[in-house]
Amino acid sequence: MNPYLCAMNFKNDLLLRAAKGEDIERYPVWLMRQAGRILPEYREIRNSLSGFKELVETPELAAEVTIQPVDLLDVDAAIIFSDILVIPEAMGLEYQMIEKKGPHFEKTIKGESDLEKYAQTDFDVEDRLGYVTEAIKITTKELDGRVPLIGFAGAPWTIFCYMVEGSGSKTFSKSRKLLYTNPTLAHELLNRITDVTIRYLKAQIKAGANLVQVFDSWAGILGTEQYQEFGLKYINKIVKSIDSVPVTVFSKGAYGSLPSIASLNCNTIGLDWNMNINHVRDIVGENKTLQGNLDPCALYASHEEIEKMTKNMLNSFKSKRHIVNLGHGVYPDIDPERVKTFIKTVKNYEI
Repeated sequence: MNPYLCAMNFKNDLLLRAAKGEDIERYPVWLMRQAGRILPEYREIRNSLSGFKELVETPELAAEVTIQPVDLLDVDAAIIFSDILVIPEAMGLEYQMIEKKGPHFEKTIKGESDLEKYAQTDFDVEDRLGYVTEAIKITTKELDGRVPLIGFAGAPWTIFCYMVEGSGSKTFSKSRKLLYTNPTLAHELLNRITDVTIRYLKAQIKAGANLVQVFDSWAGILGTEQYQEFGLKYINKIVKSIDSVPVTVFSKGAYGSLPSIASLNCNTIGLDWNMNINHVRDIVGENKTLQGNLDPCALYASHEEIEKMTKNMLNSFKSKRHIVNLGHGVYPDIDPERVKTFIKTVKNYEI
């Protein structure tokens, strides 16, 4: 039976209820990038391995670090420990995660001839990405209904950027150049990424993910019209294909596209810390749940200031349809005790 349809089997189903717009007794809270980074227990495991990818590709260890924040931070959801770049790798474009520099692709998509080698679609997703689905199965079993498990994938535009650029970038000028010089190739690549992403998310759900989130980290580098054509068009295909679990769309920096994002067939819209919650609520109305959006840097402040800023954010909410989170991933050098203050403040807040 689909976990989405039997949410009451969970000991804590707040996140599911909030995503579906059902009544909640308090706001649920979790953090993007909570699985790892800030926790010494994570770093101990990570440091015993050859690199980040070994951890991602070892299901038992990925499950262990996925559950750590539930045990140690008392969050209301787990999110599977993985990486958005498993998609291009499954499609034939191998990446390396270089310490303190980030992802790097030796090969990139430059023209049509690269598609068959590095943007494959004719493969079994559960075979090539079985380490992720196996990690989800292990995590689901070990969580035993304590909290929901979130699966995720990168949005097609963000994955496109890495496949064309080969790494992170301040401008992603190679990626944006391709939209002008060869839009046909751009759309073909985006279609291929979308196809694989849909199959990947469905495999995660089949394995036990109770919600899924689509991360569009580089949404904000496109203008509104271009984001509609090369970004939201493909996200729309993804969310339309998934109706068995709640879906969250997080388009970082896409301020001008909020009305279009609000029209997507998703349950939840993630907000970055620069987005005004009430402005977005006025656009969305009560048709969607919002998620976010405390500035991650606020967690560098004192415990007293963190409690004050968190309460100010909570006091600003006009609706119960809200999942509390940061406006981006938690930074790796933030004190876990300050994260706990943020979480406790949310949990103690009466609505």
